[in-house]
Amino acid sequence: MSFQLFLLTSTPLSFSNINVFEVGESLGGSREKGMVMNKFEEISPADFFYRNRDIAGFSNPARALYSTIRELVENSLDACESVGVLPDIYISLRHVEGPMDGTAVYKIKILDNGSGIPGSKIPLAFGKVLYGSKYRLKQTRGTFGLGGTMAILYGQITTNKAVRVVSSTGGASMYEYELTIDIRRNRPRIIRRRVHKNPNGWRGTLVEFYTEGDYFRSSFRIIEYFKQTAMVNPYAEIVFADPRGRLYVFERCVYEMPPPPKETLPHPYGVDVETIQRLIVHTETKTLLDFMTKHFHRVGKAIASKFLEAAGLNPKLNPKKLGREDVVKLVHHMKSFKGFLPPDASCLSPLGEKLLKAGIEKELKPEFVAVTQRKPSSYSGYPFIVEVGIAYGGGITKPGITLYRFSNKIPLLYDEASDVSWKVVNQMIDWSRYKVNLNVDPVAVIVHICSTRIPYKTVGKEFIADRPEIEREVLNGVRTVARRLMLHLSRKKRIQREKKRLEVFGKYLDKLALFSTKLSGRRKPPDLKPLLVKIAKIDLAEIEGGSEAEKRAILEESPVVEVKPYEKA
Repeated sequence: MSFQLFLLTSTPLSFSNINVFEVGESLGGSREKGMVMNKFEEISPADFFYRNRDIAGFSNPARALYSTIRELVENSLDACESVGVLPDIYISLRHVEGPMDGTAVYKIKILDNGSGIPGSKIPLAFGKVLYGSKYRLKQTRGTFGLGGTMAILYGQITTNKAVRVVSSTGGASMYEYELTIDIRRNRPRIIRRRVHKNPNGWRGTLVEFYTEGDYFRSSFRIIEYFKQTAMVNPYAEIVFADPRGRLYVFERCVYEMPPPPKETLPHPYGVDVETIQRLIVHTETKTLLDFMTKHFHRVGKAIASKFLEAAGLNPKLNPKKLGREDVVKLVHHMKSFKGFLPPDASCLSPLGEKLLKAGIEKELKPEFVAVTQRKPSSYSGYPFIVEVGIAYGGGITKPGITLYRFSNKIPLLYDEASDVSWKVVNQMIDWSRYKVNLNVDPVAVIVHICSTRIPYKTVGKEFIADRPEIEREVLNGVRTVARRLMLHLSRKKRIQREKKRLEVFGKYLDKLALFSTKLSGRRKPPDLKPLLVKIAKIDLAEIEGGSEAEKRAILEESPVVEVKPYEKA
């Protein structure tokens, strides 16, 4: 029997367009005259994202240039942190042709001192979409293994030029490739390959390619991205040379890095039927008891025995003998069983209060800053930690709340109103209760969420879904730092009242002393210095609890009381 498939309509076909019902309709109805039928075909992941690049953050030249820089920088930071070295990242964006105030062709180059890539893996790492090293269950900036390759693909379809990659893992050789992406087959096309000697043991990666962009309209976002990246990665040294010849240097202010995340096992609350079936295919265990203890996070023999007893499953049953219905029941029992321990945070790499505070002080230079790190929590079996900071005054001059959002040390700059942090800060917090006047007080709120799986709403990774567990932790974190800000503002107001009192003393005290001396018939007026020092000590005691920057700010504002020398008549 032969089948004839007819032409596709003008709508691009995605994976979800194909289902059994439509196939049956097409085959059964192909004998009827006059009926327009669909043509079914398979497309590669590269082809899919080529047709739907908007969902990956490459919707227009300005956004595409920002996304390109962002994805490349994040890959470099991950590569450095994976081997525990302080990141040194250099990015160059050079104008090639086209108007400087519109869409033009740029040459981008990024160099890092990260882990490097083995020579045999370079073509696939840069020439195949959805291929990478980030599909392990631990915290990384990248999630989909898409961003870097998508940036190269966008450069290829807009300039029709190849990407050049040079990398070494520190061995005796450096590998250089020039390649393009075969979009239809999702494969790299190698144009040139060279092997160079590496006498100095250099380790890192250099990526260079041409792309279309609009720096005129995206420069503000790009510079802001670097600034916020430096805030949440204070141990990184980032240098950016822009097309206008300006050099932006974001120096590191600390020389320690947060502990690297460890790879972990799936938690029972976060698995589904497909995960269980994959584990069963590859497991070497012979009993369900061993299967539970070996393949799941924080499940020991005691907990596994209680779970299997509650689920009515034989602990000695071979997991490979579980049927389809048995697997479904196993998953349902896992989600309803209350005896599993919550996931621990060893697979996460939060900044910590010290580094977060250092980054905020370096980039914002505030008068006051307070940070807090919440205890590890979880949603759907995925651990996460929320870190919140609040900064006031100093280099922050804009009245109201300025929100800085981060996920896994990535700044989130677009679609702020759709993010869970924006909802908490603008809709769930009554700032008047914390003595913050939004029309006057300049306040910055910094929210950092790290997790093995950030619940992004889109592939573009710009805003986080309002999961109840995450929303609660963000809310509690903001409340904690807001209370500290309230104490600071109260202390500052007390100091201001004292300042006015001292101004009154300074204005009239010396005159009163002179008058009193004459009235009492004494030749020498009393020494006012002890009295003023005593008053000043009260002032200093008020600010003892503040930070050094806070004390300096208040002392600089303190009144200067002049004591005029007594002159004999």
